[in-house]
Amino acid sequence: MNKKVLIPLISLFVVLVGVIVFLVLKNRQQSTEIQEIVEQMSFEKEMLEDEYEALAMQFDGYQAPDIHNDSLVELLTREKQRVQDLLEELRITKATNARRIAELKKELATLRAVMVTYVQQIDSLSQTNKQLVQENQQVKQQYQQVTRQAEQLQQERTELEQKVTRAARLEISSFAVTTLDRRDKKTKSFDKILKLQFDYTIGKNVTAEPGMKTVYLRLTRPDGDIMQKDVSHLFAFENKKIAYSISKSFEYAGEPVSGTMYWPVEEILQQGVYNADFFVDGHHIGSYPFTLK
Repeated sequence: MNKKVLIPLISLFVVLVGVIVFLVLKNRQQSTEIQEIVEQMSFEKEMLEDEYEALAMQFDGYQAPDIHNDSLVELLTREKQRVQDLLEELRITKATNARRIAELKKELATLRAVMVTYVQQIDSLSQTNKQLVQENQQVKQQYQQVTRQAEQLQQERTELEQKVTRAARLEISSFAVTTLDRRDKKTKSFDKILKLQFDYTIGKNVTAEPGMKTVYLRLTRPDGDIMQKDVSHLFAFENKKIAYSISKSFEYAGEPVSGTMYWPVEEILQQGVYNADFFVDGHHIGSYPFTLK
């Protein structure tokens, strides 16, 4: 081939090879740059997802029972759902969709600002609730203290009333039983007893209320039965009606009063220990056992 033709062709071939090599190298560089950009965008998307998840967890950290404000709970619930919706959208959005990624970044910033506002309101409510709880505790303690004082005063009053009642209660200071025969003579023979004579003295008590009173004598046989002439002979004692054997009215003025009561023996007497119980003004004022044999 003619050198004049060959040399230009070789030169042209070299130039073409150089151009091809240049284009290949440039294409590789652009591909590498694009790959790096895609990787960077994917990384930024992952970071954005992490931030959304962190914000969602922050919303989850505030539970409805701890807030005590229905309106604020409703707002938190709505914003929490919006974070979840945007997070789901972000996950399915391609990393190369730079426009939507940028919009989601702006949404995240807005949601964070909203969250800050809600946190401030929640903290304010929490402080208010703590103050109210503290005040309520103080009021409760004061109420308990007043209640204890009232209970103590009531107890002291009750004890005082009991002391006054005990002090005003009459008492039997002496008691004696005499067995009598049909001639009202004293007898020691069990078979001849036809009447029981009970002599007693009600002691002095200046604190007792004066006036007409009734003393009730309740006789109990050895078998535990009450000796009674009439089933209608009942008197009030400790909110109920109980039987008595003999009763007698007397006037009391604070000084000792002696009296005698009789029980006609119309039943078959039992040998053994009897008991005589005295009652005045609804109080049991004396109990005395005695033996017949």
